[in-house]
Amino acid sequence: MSRVIIIGAGGVGNVVAKKCAQNDQVFSEVLIATRTVSKADRIVTQIHQHLPGSKTTFTTTSVDADHVPALVELFNSFKPELVINVALPYQDLTIMDACLECGVHYLDTANYEPLDVAKFEYSWQWAYRERFEKAGLMALLGCGFDPGATGVFTAHHAKHHFAEIHSLDIIDCNNGDHGKAFATNFNPEINIREITAKGRYYENGEWIETEPLAISQDIYYPKVATRKSFVLYHEELESLVLNFPTIKRARFWMTFGESYIKHLNVLEGVGMTSIVPIDFRGLKVAPIEFLKAVLPVPESLAENYTGQTCIGVQAKGIGHDGNEKVHFVYNVCDHAETYREVQAQGVSYTTGVPAMIGAALMLTGVWKKAGVYNVEEFDPDPFIAAMNTWGLKVEELAGIELVKD
Repeated sequence: MSRVIIIGAGGVGNVVAKKCAQNDQVFSEVLIATRTVSKADRIVTQIHQHLPGSKTTFTTTSVDADHVPALVELFNSFKPELVINVALPYQDLTIMDACLECGVHYLDTANYEPLDVAKFEYSWQWAYRERFEKAGLMALLGCGFDPGATGVFTAHHAKHHFAEIHSLDIIDCNNGDHGKAFATNFNPEINIREITAKGRYYENGEWIETEPLAISQDIYYPKVATRKSFVLYHEELESLVLNFPTIKRARFWMTFGESYIKHLNVLEGVGMTSIVPIDFRGLKVAPIEFLKAVLPVPESLAENYTGQTCIGVQAKGIGHDGNEKVHFVYNVCDHAETYREVQAQGVSYTTGVPAMIGAALMLTGVWKKAGVYNVEEFDPDPFIAAMNTWGLKVEELAGIELVKD
């Protein structure tokens, strides 16, 4: 039984909290900390309504995760064993600093990126390795779905199917419909920064940079649809090519509809996606921050969302029998089903469930080692078993090449 702080009460925080309530044999006390306490209070109210039998106790409080002293005061007061960070990626380092000062383990779902630079990489967080190791603390990075489950799927490929992985393709399809003209499925600011950045993939020891959404192909997503998919840069590629050095090429693909791209092109063309502050009536405002304020919040999309997501990892290489092979590991998640279960849409669900699973594995000692780690550095079997238990069924497809060279 463990005391945990969840920082963040958006769509993902909602799922993490409710999954902790379901897994009450591990999570005994949970504090949800966020800037807007009313959002955390709403989550707790829904837990009491929909999960009245849960033995997990919940409390809420406000915190500004930009400031280490505020976090330290909170951690010293509640004395958690673990902090689950589902706040903004800008706040990863302040939360890690506070964990070190207070002797608390750490988990997040997305790597750090500076507020004023549209760039994300693990170097800032990997720099904490020695400090966490010396403190006897563990930090688990990128424990959502992508990154997160995609790293676990890659480790599963390496353990059970391949002597050498030569090419890796992570594919992410949201074939859902939320009925809005334009909306993002997670934090709009982070989502738009990611999509409008230059694409990047790994090949033969080098990173190849492309213009945004310049490379595409039609990909069949099992049980869902065939969708046009685009190469983006995604953070898990950085760790996977290091932890699986036989990989010669690694790419990340994501689907976008024509309407979404048209809206995004217009917004970018008139400067609304810029992160550079402008002077507006005497105030310094980044246009993307204003855009975020007028777009629907991701959790508001959940009630009327229909359709499915399909996210998986295709590996090609040499099997344990010495022959060439291709194998695909994936999950299909239904938006309407996740709303019925935890009042969330599928994108929040597929991120929040792995975060709870990673936390549970750390708290029970299954994944426990001092230092800073990515998920693929641990045994994938207990994680995949837990995905099957907690609502994300893992499926496999052998011998069919979904992503072409």
